[in-house]
Amino acid sequence: MKIILAKPRGFCAGVERAIRCVERALELYGPPVYVLNDIVHNATVVRDLKAKGAIFIRDLDDVPRGSHLLFSAHGVGPARWEAARKRDLRVIDATCPLVEKVHREARRFADEEYMIILIGEKGHDEVVGTAGWAANHIQVVFTEDDVAAVEVADPSKVAYLTQTTLSVDDCTRVIAALKRRLPNIQGPSANDICYATQNRQRAVNDLAPEADLVLVVGDTESANSKRLAEICRKKGKASYLISAADRIEDAWLDGVQTVLVTSGASVPEFLVQGVVERLRSTDAECRVEEHALVRENVHFSLPEAIA
Repeated sequence: MKIILAKPRGFCAGVERAIRCVERALELYGPPVYVLNDIVHNATVVRDLKAKGAIFIRDLDDVPRGSHLLFSAHGVGPARWEAARKRDLRVIDATCPLVEKVHREARRFADEEYMIILIGEKGHDEVVGTAGWAANHIQVVFTEDDVAAVEVADPSKVAYLTQTTLSVDDCTRVIAALKRRLPNIQGPSANDICYATQNRQRAVNDLAPEADLVLVVGDTESANSKRLAEICRKKGKASYLISAADRIEDAWLDGVQTVLVTSGASVPEFLVQGVVERLRSTDAECRVEEHALVRENVHFSLPEAIA
C-alpha cells in the first residue's frame, strides 16, 4: 500500500492563533478561563484545553461576572459583545482575522443600506456571527437552488459575502447563480474563502485522482473538513471523514493500493500520524509519500490584551 500525505494540511494560522489565545490566557490569569462555544471545531483540541483549565460554555449567563472570556475563532455578533459588557467580562477576542474581514464587509454593506446575501451554512457559528453584524440586512443561502428564493427590494443595492470555509467550486456556482439573477450584485473586495481552505481543497483536487481511497481527518462539525471529503466523493472516490485512526473500518481497505490522507484546518498533526500508523499496521511494505503543493507561511499575532 502507498499512502499519499497531502500538504498543506492541518492547522491554519487562525486556528493556531485561537488555541494559543486560550493557552496564553491560562498562563497569564490562571484557570479557569471561559470560552464561548468551541474555540475551534475539533473535539480533541477542546478536550486538551479543558484539561488545562478552560471551561467551554454556550450561554454567557454561565460565566461568573468579571471573568476572562474568549470568543472563538468563528467570531460573534455585536449582541454577544454587549452581553459580555453587561456582565463585566474581560473579553479576549480570538476571532480569526480572515473572519473579522468578513464582519467588516458586512458592516460596510449594511451601513450603505445594501441587502447582503451571505453564502454559508445556516446555524454554523461563523455564519451566525457574521449575520449579527448586519441585522435586518442579510439573507443566508447555501446552494444554487436557494438563490431562487432570494427576495430583494432594490436589485441595485445588493451584495454577497461568503463563509470562509466553503467549497471553492460550489461557492463559485452559487455566485454565478446570484449574478444571473441579480446582475448588479456587488461582491467583497477580495475572496472571502480563506487561504487555508483553498489550499487544502487544491491539494485534494490534484491528488485524489491518484488514490483508491481518501481519508480526511476532521470532526463532523468542521465545515472545511467536510468540504474536503465531499470534493473527493464528487470525483467518484471512496472518501471518509474520520475524527481519529480508530474510526477506520477494515472493509474500507479491501483491495486498496493507494490512500490519500489529509486533514482539516483545525486538526492536530498527531491525529494524522495516528491514521498513518494505523494504515501501516495493515501492510508491512507500506510506504508513505508526502506531496507538497503549496508552501504556507501565514501567522497571525495574538490580541494586544494577551500579546
